[in-house]
Amino acid sequence: LCVSAVPVLFKQALENTDTEEGKSVSLRCELTKADATVVWKKGEATLQASAKYEMKQKGTVAELVIHNAEPEDA
Repeated sequence: LCVSAVPVLFKQALENTDTEEGKSVSLRCELTKADATVVWKKGEATLQASAKYEMKQKGTVAELVIHNAEPEDA
């Protein structure tokens, strides 16, 4: 018996989002598999939940909220 895992793909990828400095911005993506593990990165750095970064996930939708956005968050 051979069982292969179905890969998790993006059903809806991230889109560029604009916001004003100091405001919050939300980035969302939708996956093909509910509750898949999502890791948010900026370049090579993995983002960790904090007062600045809020990670949410419900079913197939993963969301990153960046609070107090700054130009460095681009």
